[in-house]
Amino acid sequence: MQPKRFLAPLWLTLGATLLPPESEAAPPTAADLERMWKIIQQQQKEIEALKAKVGENEALKREIKELRAAQPPAKAGPAEPVQADQQAPKAPAKAAKSEVERKTEILATEVEKLKTKLFIPESREYKSQYGLGPAASEVYRVSRGLSIGGYGELFYTHYTGDRGDAKDRIDLTRAVLYVGYKFNDWIVLNNEFEFEHATTGEGSEEKGEVSVEFSQLDFFLHPAANIRAGLMLMPIGFINEIHEPVTFHGNRRPDVEQFIIPTTWREMGAGLFGQLAPGLQYRVYAVNGLDAKGFESTGIREGRQGGSLALAEDFAFTGRVDYTPSFAPGLLVGGSAYVGEAGQDQRFRGQRISPLTQLYEGHLQWRYRGFEFRALGAYGHIGDAAALSAAKGETIGSSNFGWYTEVAYDLMPWLWRDSTQYLAPFFRYERYNTQASVPSGFDRDRTLDRWIYQAGLTYKPIQNIAVKLDYRNVNSTGGPLPDELNLGVGFIY
Repeated sequence: MQPKRFLAPLWLTLGATLLPPESEAAPPTAADLERMWKIIQQQQKEIEALKAKVGENEALKREIKELRAAQPPAKAGPAEPVQADQQAPKAPAKAAKSEVERKTEILATEVEKLKTKLFIPESREYKSQYGLGPAASEVYRVSRGLSIGGYGELFYTHYTGDRGDAKDRIDLTRAVLYVGYKFNDWIVLNNEFEFEHATTGEGSEEKGEVSVEFSQLDFFLHPAANIRAGLMLMPIGFINEIHEPVTFHGNRRPDVEQFIIPTTWREMGAGLFGQLAPGLQYRVYAVNGLDAKGFESTGIREGRQGGSLALAEDFAFTGRVDYTPSFAPGLLVGGSAYVGEAGQDQRFRGQRISPLTQLYEGHLQWRYRGFEFRALGAYGHIGDAAALSAAKGETIGSSNFGWYTEVAYDLMPWLWRDSTQYLAPFFRYERYNTQASVPSGFDRDRTLDRWIYQAGLTYKPIQNIAVKLDYRNVNSTGGPLPDELNLGVGFIY
């Protein structure tokens, strides 16, 4: 139907509807004119819809015509004589027709995907973005809608040397699900749900837990200043934010990033993140403070509140800066800090104290042509450690420290030049002490002054999977500790 041909009967209909017979003709009133204008507007909308439908039909006809023209002609066999009284059979067209129908269905499916904006990538690009791990960053790369990913790790531990009462273990350490949703091009929701040790309990025995590792909303306003709010990972160290098992060597996370930096550490709050200059990124948050009633001789780890009915009488501030210079490919240098009160307006043996908690950290990473190097150092301080130790009945270190260095090298290019697999031996040295200094009148636990030699091998058949073997030689000034042989697998998706 041509729109211009449709207009003539339209106007005749309008005239017949709104104008009286000639014998009763009268000047149209304002109400009549308003009614006519509304009808004209409605009919104009219908005309535009008809135009669009005609255009769609013509486009579809052209595509089907092109598909039919692209069909290869049927191959003719050797000519055979045909009797005069016999009629040559018609060439079968069923196969060609079915091929056209198949391609038409494929075309229709692709059009439907575009209409619904369905995002189904053929392959994923795994890289870290905005301070999160490769799998956790997937939601930032979809066009819109739901994104699902995750990771898991399991390993076997065999204790050797001065093993004491230590028993060999095999454990599904973590199974994690990432669920994200991209509302539009500037609002993104990202969540991490973690299941630890395969179960939350068995009868009266508690084994693991289910927890929300983070749940945050990102508002992208400007490359230099974006907003993040919710349950957020503290931007401290290498592992706390990026802890997916294919991103670090060894089956166990470094002790320094468990006891000095209490990975995985998350709190409720809000803040800013962005890029101030090429290669210069930052994150700064205001969050609820720690709970000093959870502090122990082993550090501040049990003072984390994790967004679970968290006390918010005291707040804290944390921030991080990273720089990746263009003149040194693969180099990353940065630092982070955390400062906040941890008393939460509570009484400790009848008195309120001010356990100001501070943690400062610096890090360096360099990856170049198969060579990998990491170094990290951290220092912490706890205020009112004497009153806190007296209230807790154990020695709380007024200061603590930890550091480690790590080297690795990918041998696969030397063993199999064209391979995309990865095979790297590594070595790590750690030193830390959660009681570097203690309040006067309190004794140190010398087994908490430790150093660890660790060596192992990491093999990745694909970038999503890491098979790990490592040996940890653990030492302390307070006496021997069990050594460990660990064998495990980690994966992301």
